[in-house]
Amino acid sequence: MLESHKEIIKHRAVVADDWSVLRLAVLDAETGVVAEAPDTVVVPDGKVIVPLTVWQAQRAVLGARSDIGVWLAPDERAEALKDDLDKFAVIAIDFPKFTDGRGYSTAFNVRMRLNYQGELRAIGDVLRDQLFQMHRCGFDAFATRQDRNIHDALKGLTDFSEVYQASVDIKAPLFRRHERDVRIDSTDVGYGI
Repeated sequence: MLESHKEIIKHRAVVADDWSVLRLAVLDAETGVVAEAPDTVVVPDGKVIVPLTVWQAQRAVLGARSDIGVWLAPDERAEALKDDLDKFAVIAIDFPKFTDGRGYSTAFNVRMRLNYQGELRAIGDVLRDQLFQMHRCGFDAFATRQDRNIHDALKGLTDFSEVYQASVDIKAPLFRRHERDVRIDSTDVGYGI
């Protein structure tokens, strides 16, 4: 099943999107939908972001294409891509539920430990309230939930004007960025406490 968004947030702007995300059907006893196997699913032509399992099963064929991206599930490790990073224009990380935050660590590892310089996209249950922290972890593109207003979600990138901790976007914590011109004087309130 291909999933497409007309627009995504990329580099702090709403832009048209020409990528599709391939999701494998899983076995559902109630509906009778049959599971698709990563090694036999047909990856259509065009820009497609495939699951890591499909990439690993069909690497010999898909590696020859320049229009393939890959997405990681929450329980998959970024290190699985370390030898193939130069093959992907897009790496996406899936957030199947708002409450699953493992993708933040995966994004940080893709950017900081693997030094991936291409587009890092958040997909799935991506909401406005998450964008600021996702950006701090290295995401530069967001496929927000389609039932929400993407222009409103864009405002989520500017929720805070200052950050305390170091991360992908700002390498030094606030206490190291702050210029201090503080002299301790014995008349200061609290001196010697």
